[in-house]
Amino acid sequence: MESHDHTPTHEAHEAHEARHPFVTADDRMRAATAHRLARAGTSLLWRGDFQGARRLLRAMDRRVGAGPTSPDPAQAFRLRRRARAHRARVLNRLLIELADDHTVALRRAPDVREACHAAYGPPTGPALVPLRELLGVIGAHQWRLKGVEVPALGARVHPHYGVFAPTRSEYVDLVARAPLPATVRRSPAAATAFDLGTGTGVLAAVLARRGVGRIVGTDINPRALVCAEDNARRLGLDGRITTAPGLYPPGRADLVVCNPPWLPGRPTAALELGVYDEGGGMLRGFLAGLVEHLRPGGEGWLVLSDLAEQLRLRTRDELLGLVETAGLRVADRMDVRPGHRRARDVSDPLHAARAAETTSLWRLSPDP
Repeated sequence: MESHDHTPTHEAHEAHEARHPFVTADDRMRAATAHRLARAGTSLLWRGDFQGARRLLRAMDRRVGAGPTSPDPAQAFRLRRRARAHRARVLNRLLIELADDHTVALRRAPDVREACHAAYGPPTGPALVPLRELLGVIGAHQWRLKGVEVPALGARVHPHYGVFAPTRSEYVDLVARAPLPATVRRSPAAATAFDLGTGTGVLAAVLARRGVGRIVGTDINPRALVCAEDNARRLGLDGRITTAPGLYPPGRADLVVCNPPWLPGRPTAALELGVYDEGGGMLRGFLAGLVEHLRPGGEGWLVLSDLAEQLRLRTRDELLGLVETAGLRVADRMDVRPGHRRARDVSDPLHAARAAETTSLWRLSPDP
Protein backbone atom coordinates (compact mmCIF):
# COMPACT_ATOMS: atom_id res chain seq x y z
CA MET A 1 0.00 0.00 0.00
CA GLU A 2 1.08 3.53 -0.66
CA SER A 3 0.68 6.74 1.26
CA HIS A 4 1.09 10.42 0.53
CA ASP A 5 3.85 10.43 3.19
CA HIS A 6 2.65 13.71 4.69
CA THR A 7 0.30 14.67 7.49
CA PRO A 8 -1.10 18.07 8.47
CA THR A 9 1.33 19.78 10.86
CA HIS A 10 0.98 23.51 10.15
CA GLU A 11 -0.45 24.29 13.59
CA ALA A 12 2.49 22.52 15.19
CA HIS A 13 4.86 24.59 13.06
CA GLU A 14 3.28 27.84 14.20
CA ALA A 15 3.95 26.84 17.81
CA HIS A 16 7.38 25.50 16.90
CA GLU A 17 8.51 28.78 15.34
CA ALA A 18 7.79 30.59 18.57
CA ARG A 19 10.48 28.51 20.28
CA HIS A 20 13.07 27.85 17.57
CA PRO A 21 15.03 30.22 15.34
CA PHE A 22 14.25 30.81 11.70
CA VAL A 23 15.71 32.92 8.96
CA THR A 24 14.23 34.23 5.76
CA ALA A 25 15.50 32.64 2.57
CA ASP A 26 15.12 33.34 -1.13
CA ASP A 27 16.61 32.34 -4.48
CA ARG A 28 20.06 33.56 -3.46
CA MET A 29 20.43 30.89 -0.78
CA ARG A 30 22.67 27.98 -1.72
CA ALA A 31 21.54 24.43 -1.05
CA ALA A 32 24.61 23.69 1.07
CA THR A 33 23.80 26.64 3.34
CA ALA A 34 20.14 25.66 3.59
CA HIS A 35 21.04 22.09 4.43
CA ARG A 36 23.53 23.17 7.09
CA LEU A 37 21.02 25.51 8.75
CA ALA A 38 18.20 22.95 8.64
CA ARG A 39 20.39 20.24 10.15
CA ALA A 40 21.28 22.64 12.97
CA GLY A 41 17.59 23.20 13.76
CA THR A 42 17.06 26.52 12.01
CA SER A 43 13.91 26.84 9.92
CA LEU A 44 13.93 28.68 6.60
CA LEU A 45 10.97 30.93 5.79
CA TRP A 46 10.94 31.15 2.00
CA ARG A 47 10.38 34.57 0.42
CA GLY A 48 11.57 33.88 -3.11
CA ASP A 49 10.13 32.23 -6.21
CA PHE A 50 7.89 29.22 -5.45
CA GLN A 51 9.53 27.06 -8.11
CA GLY A 52 12.90 28.08 -6.71
CA ALA A 53 11.81 26.70 -3.35
CA ARG A 54 10.99 23.39 -5.02
CA ARG A 55 14.43 23.27 -6.58
CA LEU A 56 16.06 24.05 -3.25
CA LEU A 57 14.06 21.29 -1.55
CA ARG A 58 15.24 18.75 -4.13
CA ALA A 59 18.84 19.88 -3.68
CA MET A 60 18.55 19.61 0.11
CA ASP A 61 17.08 16.13 -0.29
CA ARG A 62 20.12 15.03 -2.30
CA ARG A 63 22.39 16.26 0.49
CA VAL A 64 20.44 14.39 3.16
CA GLY A 65 21.05 11.11 1.31
CA ALA A 66 19.64 7.66 1.96
CA GLY A 67 21.59 6.89 5.12
CA PRO A 68 23.41 3.67 6.09
CA THR A 69 22.06 0.19 5.56
CA SER A 70 22.80 -3.35 6.73
CA PRO A 71 22.69 -6.88 5.27
CA ASP A 72 20.52 -7.90 8.24
CA PRO A 73 16.86 -7.31 7.25
CA ALA A 74 15.69 -6.17 10.68
CA GLN A 75 18.62 -3.81 11.13
CA ALA A 76 18.20 -2.49 7.58
CA PHE A 77 14.56 -1.73 8.39
CA ARG A 78 15.49 0.11 11.59
CA LEU A 79 18.19 2.13 9.84
CA ARG A 80 15.79 3.05 7.05
CA ARG A 81 13.17 4.23 9.56
CA ARG A 82 15.79 6.32 11.34
CA ALA A 83 17.01 7.82 8.05
CA ARG A 84 13.46 8.67 6.95
CA ALA A 85 12.77 10.41 10.27
CA HIS A 86 16.00 12.42 9.95
CA ARG A 87 15.15 13.31 6.36
CA ALA A 88 11.71 14.55 7.39
CA ARG A 89 13.14 16.68 10.21
CA VAL A 90 15.64 18.38 7.91
CA LEU A 91 13.42 18.91 4.87
CA ASN A 92 10.47 20.11 6.93
CA ARG A 93 12.56 23.13 7.96
CA LEU A 94 11.86 24.80 4.61
CA LEU A 95 8.63 26.70 5.30
CA ILE A 96 6.02 28.43 3.16
CA GLU A 97 3.56 30.99 4.50
CA LEU A 98 -0.13 30.49 3.85
CA ALA A 99 -2.20 33.67 4.02
CA ASP A 100 -5.44 33.83 5.94
CA ASP A 101 -7.32 32.59 2.86
CA HIS A 102 -4.93 29.68 2.09
CA THR A 103 -3.16 31.55 -0.70
CA VAL A 104 0.61 31.63 -1.23
CA ALA A 105 1.89 35.11 -2.04
CA LEU A 106 5.01 34.05 -3.92
CA ARG A 107 6.01 34.36 -7.55
CA ARG A 108 4.82 31.45 -9.70
CA ALA A 109 2.95 29.90 -6.79
CA PRO A 110 -0.01 27.65 -7.70
CA ASP A 111 -3.51 28.22 -6.39
CA VAL A 112 -3.56 25.89 -3.40
CA ARG A 113 -6.76 27.09 -1.74
CA GLU A 114 -8.93 24.13 -2.67
CA ALA A 115 -6.24 21.60 -1.80
CA CYS A 116 -5.51 23.23 1.56
CA HIS A 117 -9.19 23.46 2.41
CA ALA A 118 -9.53 19.72 1.75
CA ALA A 119 -6.52 18.94 3.96
CA TYR A 120 -6.76 21.55 6.71
CA GLY A 121 -10.36 22.72 6.66
CA PRO A 122 -11.44 26.37 6.52
CA PRO A 123 -8.59 28.84 7.09
CA THR A 124 -8.28 30.24 10.59
CA GLY A 125 -5.50 32.73 9.90
CA PRO A 126 -2.00 32.84 8.44
CA ALA A 127 0.08 29.71 8.96
CA LEU A 128 3.52 28.34 8.21
CA VAL A 129 3.70 24.92 6.56
CA PRO A 130 6.68 22.88 5.37
CA LEU A 131 6.98 23.07 1.60
CA ARG A 132 7.35 19.29 1.58
CA GLU A 133 3.99 18.98 3.31
CA LEU A 134 2.34 21.51 1.01
CA LEU A 135 3.50 19.59 -2.05
CA GLY A 136 1.96 16.48 -0.49
CA VAL A 137 -1.30 18.36 0.05
CA ILE A 138 -1.33 19.40 -3.63
CA GLY A 139 -0.52 15.89 -4.85
CA ALA A 140 -3.10 14.30 -2.59
CA HIS A 141 -5.79 16.66 -3.86
CA GLN A 142 -5.02 15.66 -7.43
CA TRP A 143 -5.43 12.01 -6.41
CA ARG A 144 -8.74 12.85 -4.80
CA LEU A 145 -9.99 14.58 -7.94
CA LYS A 146 -8.73 11.96 -10.36
CA GLY A 147 -9.29 8.85 -8.24
CA VAL A 148 -7.49 5.51 -8.29
CA GLU A 149 -8.64 2.83 -10.71
CA VAL A 150 -9.55 -0.41 -8.90
CA PRO A 151 -9.80 -3.29 -11.41
CA ALA A 152 -11.78 -5.47 -9.00
CA LEU A 153 -14.47 -2.78 -8.91
CA GLY A 154 -14.23 -1.65 -12.49
CA ALA A 155 -14.36 1.86 -11.07
CA ARG A 156 -12.29 4.49 -9.31
CA VAL A 157 -12.12 5.28 -5.61
CA HIS A 158 -11.15 8.74 -4.46
CA PRO A 159 -8.74 8.89 -1.50
CA HIS A 160 -8.98 11.91 0.78
CA TYR A 161 -5.92 13.56 2.27
CA GLY A 162 -4.50 11.48 5.10
CA VAL A 163 -6.20 8.26 3.94
CA PHE A 164 -4.36 5.40 2.29
CA ALA A 165 -4.88 4.98 -1.45
CA PRO A 166 -5.41 1.42 -2.76
CA THR A 167 -2.56 1.61 -5.25
CA ARG A 168 -1.63 -2.01 -4.58
CA SER A 169 -4.31 -4.17 -6.16
CA GLU A 170 -3.30 -7.62 -4.94
CA TYR A 171 -4.96 -7.39 -1.54
CA VAL A 172 -8.16 -6.06 -3.12
CA ASP A 173 -8.12 -8.87 -5.68
CA LEU A 174 -7.89 -11.45 -2.88
CA VAL A 175 -11.08 -10.11 -1.28
CA ALA A 176 -12.76 -10.09 -4.69
CA ARG A 177 -11.86 -13.75 -5.37
CA ALA A 178 -12.13 -15.50 -1.99
CA PRO A 179 -15.14 -17.84 -1.63
CA LEU A 180 -17.81 -16.24 0.51
CA PRO A 181 -18.94 -18.04 3.68
CA ALA A 182 -21.84 -20.46 3.17
CA THR A 183 -24.16 -18.25 5.23
CA VAL A 184 -23.51 -15.35 2.86
CA ARG A 185 -23.91 -17.47 -0.27
CA ARG A 186 -27.26 -18.80 0.93
CA SER A 187 -28.76 -15.36 1.49
CA PRO A 188 -26.39 -12.56 0.42
CA ALA A 189 -28.98 -9.80 0.66
CA ALA A 190 -29.60 -10.64 4.32
CA ALA A 191 -25.90 -10.97 5.17
CA THR A 192 -23.85 -8.49 7.17
CA ALA A 193 -20.11 -7.86 6.84
CA PHE A 194 -17.73 -5.72 8.87
CA ASP A 195 -14.74 -4.06 7.18
CA LEU A 196 -12.33 -3.16 9.98
CA GLY A 197 -9.94 -0.32 9.16
CA THR A 198 -11.95 0.59 6.08
CA GLY A 199 -9.77 3.49 4.85
CA THR A 200 -11.16 4.54 1.46
CA GLY A 201 -13.90 1.93 1.82
CA VAL A 202 -12.55 -0.06 -1.14
CA LEU A 203 -12.98 -3.48 0.48
CA ALA A 204 -16.46 -2.59 1.71
CA ALA A 205 -17.33 -1.65 -1.87
CA VAL A 206 -15.94 -4.93 -3.21
CA LEU A 207 -18.09 -6.88 -0.74
CA ALA A 208 -21.15 -4.85 -1.70
CA ARG A 209 -20.51 -5.52 -5.38
CA ARG A 210 -20.29 -9.23 -4.52
CA GLY A 211 -23.83 -9.04 -3.18
CA VAL A 212 -23.38 -8.67 0.58
CA GLY A 213 -26.49 -6.81 1.74
CA ARG A 214 -25.05 -4.68 4.54
CA ILE A 215 -21.50 -3.64 5.28
CA VAL A 216 -20.23 -1.59 8.21
CA GLY A 217 -16.81 -0.01 7.70
CA THR A 218 -14.90 1.06 10.80
CA ASP A 219 -11.79 3.18 11.30
CA ILE A 220 -10.05 5.16 14.04
CA ASN A 221 -9.29 7.92 11.54
CA PRO A 222 -12.23 10.36 11.15
CA ARG A 223 -10.94 11.33 7.71
CA ALA A 224 -11.23 7.70 6.61
CA LEU A 225 -14.87 7.50 7.69
CA VAL A 226 -15.73 10.58 5.64
CA CYS A 227 -13.72 9.22 2.71
CA ALA A 228 -15.42 5.80 2.81
CA GLU A 229 -18.85 7.43 2.92
CA ASP A 230 -17.92 9.66 -0.04
CA ASN A 231 -16.77 6.68 -2.11
CA ALA A 232 -19.88 4.69 -1.23
CA ARG A 233 -22.00 7.57 -2.55
CA ARG A 234 -19.93 7.86 -5.73
CA LEU A 235 -20.38 4.13 -6.37
CA GLY A 236 -24.10 4.16 -5.60
CA LEU A 237 -23.59 1.91 -2.56
CA ASP A 238 -24.36 4.35 0.25
CA GLY A 239 -27.62 2.54 1.01
CA ARG A 240 -25.67 -0.61 1.90
CA ILE A 241 -22.43 0.73 3.37
CA THR A 242 -22.35 2.61 6.67
CA THR A 243 -19.42 3.61 8.88
CA ALA A 244 -18.62 3.61 12.59
CA PRO A 245 -15.60 4.78 14.61
CA GLY A 246 -13.31 2.34 16.40
CA LEU A 247 -12.39 -1.26 15.62
CA TYR A 248 -15.52 -3.41 15.98
CA PRO A 249 -19.02 -2.00 15.61
CA PRO A 250 -21.83 -3.37 17.83
CA GLY A 251 -23.41 -6.68 16.88
CA ARG A 252 -22.33 -9.71 14.87
CA ALA A 253 -21.60 -10.35 11.23
CA ASP A 254 -21.44 -13.23 8.77
CA LEU A 255 -18.08 -11.98 7.53
CA VAL A 256 -15.45 -9.77 9.17
CA VAL A 257 -12.64 -8.52 6.94
CA CYS A 258 -9.52 -6.90 8.35
CA ASN A 259 -6.49 -5.61 6.46
CA PRO A 260 -4.38 -4.31 9.37
CA PRO A 261 -1.11 -2.39 9.06
CA TRP A 262 1.48 -4.88 7.96
CA LEU A 263 4.48 -3.85 10.06
CA PRO A 264 4.66 -4.01 13.88
CA GLY A 265 6.43 -0.70 14.36
CA ARG A 266 5.57 2.58 16.06
CA PRO A 267 3.99 5.17 13.74
CA THR A 268 5.57 8.62 13.85
CA ALA A 269 2.72 10.44 12.06
CA ALA A 270 -1.01 9.97 11.72
CA LEU A 271 -0.86 8.58 8.19
CA GLU A 272 1.66 5.95 9.27
CA LEU A 273 -1.12 4.31 11.27
CA GLY A 274 -1.96 2.65 7.96
CA VAL A 275 1.54 1.12 7.75
CA TYR A 276 2.75 0.55 11.31
CA ASP A 277 0.78 -1.25 14.01
CA GLU A 278 2.70 -0.81 17.27
CA GLY A 279 2.84 -4.10 19.13
CA GLY A 280 0.47 -5.57 16.53
CA GLY A 281 -2.39 -3.88 18.40
CA MET A 282 -4.93 -3.89 15.57
CA LEU A 283 -4.03 -7.42 14.51
CA ARG A 284 -4.41 -8.66 18.06
CA GLY A 285 -7.65 -6.73 18.57
CA PHE A 286 -9.16 -8.17 15.41
CA LEU A 287 -8.26 -11.74 16.34
CA ALA A 288 -9.25 -11.42 20.00
CA GLY A 289 -12.68 -10.01 19.20
CA LEU A 290 -13.55 -12.14 16.18
CA VAL A 291 -15.32 -15.08 17.82
CA GLU A 292 -17.72 -12.88 19.77
CA HIS A 293 -18.56 -10.81 16.67
CA LEU A 294 -19.29 -13.69 14.27
CA ARG A 295 -22.69 -15.18 13.58
CA PRO A 296 -22.90 -19.00 13.48
CA GLY A 297 -21.14 -20.23 10.35
CA GLY A 298 -19.39 -16.87 9.85
CA GLU A 299 -15.76 -16.28 8.90
CA GLY A 300 -13.05 -13.74 9.50
CA TRP A 301 -10.75 -12.77 6.64
CA LEU A 302 -7.32 -11.55 7.66
CA VAL A 303 -5.57 -9.88 4.72
CA LEU A 304 -1.91 -9.58 5.62
CA SER A 305 1.47 -9.32 3.95
CA ASP A 306 4.34 -11.40 5.29
CA LEU A 307 6.72 -8.44 4.90
CA ALA A 308 7.13 -8.33 8.69
CA GLU A 309 8.29 -11.95 8.56
CA GLN A 310 10.68 -11.25 5.69
CA LEU A 311 12.14 -8.39 7.76
CA ARG A 312 12.33 -10.64 10.85
CA LEU A 313 10.01 -8.39 12.82
CA ARG A 314 7.50 -11.18 13.43
CA THR A 315 7.56 -14.95 12.88
CA ARG A 316 4.91 -17.15 11.29
CA ASP A 317 4.71 -19.12 14.54
CA GLU A 318 3.88 -15.91 16.43
CA LEU A 319 1.06 -15.14 14.00
CA LEU A 320 -0.37 -18.65 14.21
CA GLY A 321 -0.06 -18.52 18.00
CA LEU A 322 -2.25 -15.41 18.07
CA VAL A 323 -4.83 -17.20 15.91
CA GLU A 324 -4.86 -20.22 18.21
CA THR A 325 -5.02 -18.13 21.40
CA ALA A 326 -8.08 -16.34 20.01
CA GLY A 327 -9.92 -19.67 19.66
CA LEU A 328 -9.68 -19.69 15.88
CA ARG A 329 -8.58 -22.12 13.21
CA VAL A 330 -7.32 -21.52 9.68
CA ALA A 331 -9.93 -22.87 7.26
CA ASP A 332 -7.97 -21.85 4.17
CA ARG A 333 -5.37 -19.44 2.87
CA MET A 334 -5.00 -17.70 -0.48
CA ASP A 335 -1.66 -16.19 -1.51
CA VAL A 336 -0.55 -13.69 -4.11
CA ARG A 337 2.87 -12.28 -4.98
CA PRO A 338 3.37 -8.51 -5.16
CA GLY A 339 3.11 -6.66 -8.44
CA HIS A 340 4.05 -3.20 -7.17
CA ARG A 341 7.12 -1.32 -8.37
CA ARG A 342 8.99 -1.51 -5.06
CA ALA A 343 9.31 -5.27 -5.44
CA ARG A 344 11.38 -4.61 -8.57
CA ASP A 345 13.47 -1.70 -7.25
CA VAL A 346 16.92 -3.18 -6.68
CA SER A 347 18.17 0.14 -5.25
CA ASP A 348 15.76 -0.17 -2.30
CA PRO A 349 17.70 -1.27 0.83
CA LEU A 350 14.74 -3.56 1.61
CA HIS A 351 14.58 -4.99 -1.91
CA ALA A 352 15.27 -8.61 -0.93
CA ALA A 353 12.42 -8.62 1.59
CA ARG A 354 10.02 -6.85 -0.77
CA ALA A 355 10.84 -9.19 -3.65
CA ALA A 356 10.11 -12.22 -1.44
CA GLU A 357 6.90 -10.76 -0.02
CA THR A 358 3.61 -12.66 -0.20
CA THR A 359 0.20 -11.23 0.63
CA SER A 360 -2.29 -13.73 2.05
CA LEU A 361 -5.98 -13.87 2.82
CA TRP A 362 -6.45 -16.12 5.85
CA ARG A 363 -9.96 -17.55 6.20
CA LEU A 364 -10.54 -17.94 9.93
CA SER A 365 -13.34 -19.76 11.74
CA PRO A 366 -14.06 -20.36 15.43
CA ASP A 367 -12.29 -23.49 16.61
CA PRO A 368 -15.03 -26.01 17.46
